[in-house]
Amino acid sequence: MSAPIRVGFIGLNPDSHWAATAHIPALNTLSDQFQVVAVANSSLASSQKTADAMNLPYAFASAEELVQSPEVDMVVVTVKVPHHLELASAAIHAGKHIYCEWPLGNGLQEAQQLAQLAAEKGVVAVCGTQARAALEVKHLAQLIKDGYIGDVLSTSIIGSGGNWSGETTDEYYYLFEKKNGANMQTIPMAHTLAAVKDVLGDFGDLQASFISHFDQVKITDTGETKEKSVPDQILVQGKLSSGAAISVHYRGGVSRGTNLLWEINGTRGDIQVTGDLGHAQMIQLTVRGAHDDDEALTTLMPEESAYQGLPEFPGARNVCGVYAAMYKDITTGSRQAPSFDDAVALHEVLDKIEKSAGY
Repeated sequence: MSAPIRVGFIGLNPDSHWAATAHIPALNTLSDQFQVVAVANSSLASSQKTADAMNLPYAFASAEELVQSPEVDMVVVTVKVPHHLELASAAIHAGKHIYCEWPLGNGLQEAQQLAQLAAEKGVVAVCGTQARAALEVKHLAQLIKDGYIGDVLSTSIIGSGGNWSGETTDEYYYLFEKKNGANMQTIPMAHTLAAVKDVLGDFGDLQASFISHFDQVKITDTGETKEKSVPDQILVQGKLSSGAAISVHYRGGVSRGTNLLWEINGTRGDIQVTGDLGHAQMIQLTVRGAHDDDEALTTLMPEESAYQGLPEFPGARNVCGVYAAMYKDITTGSRQAPSFDDAVALHEVLDKIEKSAGY
């Protein structure tokens, strides 16, 4: 067996945030394929703290030092969206394979720039739309392909963003500023739409309305009140390329009801996907369905054996699926993992939605 691919992280805290809770458990599961060896944070002291806590051999004072290191084969970018273009570009220019968190860029133009650069340099470039790798989503796609509900007539989604209501913490206030490109439509809604596309095909014409009930947001840990420039209600409707109708409603905060409800209705039956939050990329999804003479929905989950050996946290399990596909892409030349080109296509959908809403 060949040596594991050596991974360097730009943005890794040893005990919190997405890199530590999702990426590290995923890579630990795939330890024969990947080895995390390096980190670069905002300072050498921060990098060294992470390296010491996680027993990593290399701590770098800057992202540029990490991407230029001969000890690193692949770079993972897990920092805030406004920094993706600069850091991902540096890694690609250095000839490193790259896994960049979604959103790929702060808007469509940045995503296009990164995809073009990755193609020119010939590196494997993966963007973390990990809901696509969820076992439940793949199972759902197979059910639709096998004709469980017949021809798809319509699909409808209601999702709660968790954030984007009237209050937040100082750490997450950046999500409420339009300039940062990290909002309800680009994070939970887009992750979910990436899964919808895999299951039901491309999107056709879409129309959207954005509504803001809160123009200001209270910062609970500082007592401040700051301006809010992103929507807290997102409404999208239209059709898929297949001709099926689609409606999407994402709402800020959380609901006392169902926080993710995705229904697919067909000529033979119906499928319902539910979860505790509108972030399909990081929650446990439950799939139920009924068709033909069935009188009620029944559970339609993947086999229990499919989950064996994978991380318990659904977010980490889904990220693990992306890494597993990326390993095949790097070692065999396949193209199975969510690519930068895929990310551009998703950015294009978001761009059309935002323009339709006058955002």
